[in-house]
Amino acid sequence: MTAEMVAPAWMHTQISAEQYDSWSEEQCAGIEIVDGMVVVSPSASKRHNRLARILANALDTAAGQDWNADTDFDVRLQDVPLTNRRPDVTVYRAETIDLTPTRPEHVLLVVEVVSPGSETTDRIVKVDQYAKAGIPFYWRIEQAATGVPIVYTYVLDPATKAYRDGEMFTGAIKTAAPFPVTVDLGTV
Repeated sequence: MTAEMVAPAWMHTQISAEQYDSWSEEQCAGIEIVDGMVVVSPSASKRHNRLARILANALDTAAGQDWNADTDFDVRLQDVPLTNRRPDVTVYRAETIDLTPTRPEHVLLVVEVVSPGSETTDRIVKVDQYAKAGIPFYWRIEQAATGVPIVYTYVLDPATKAYRDGEMFTGAIKTAAPFPVTVDLGTV
């Protein structure tokens, strides 16, 4: 049995931005591209999706007319080797709504909801990638055993291209950065 019989060729061959851009929306769903390689993401839980949706709605309302907040679409961190991440929530410039791909310079904030199996990626790998790409704010939501989410916020230090710790919230978020927003995630 060959590797092609187990997994399609594109799953074990480095792909280019041009190849990826030719794929259908269905082919791109549920995957990210890291250094040109396809990384398959398992389906998220209902709790994970609900946290992301509630937060995206609150951010979208609070952001005003210059920014949009949405879930589940690609952010192109680099073209060569291709790296596309699909944050759980992305706040991006409203004027770029029809531009594809979304690039780091369009993005103000990305949020990742940590799930079993994504701990290292969300806590270490993506933090570094988003910072190096120049995205000003990163939030990480931990789904605590108590059921009340813990939100860690990070702010980019442009000189070092690394995040520094921001505020931490348990359940309810009330912050002024990157813009004033209040949302209770503790009832999810």
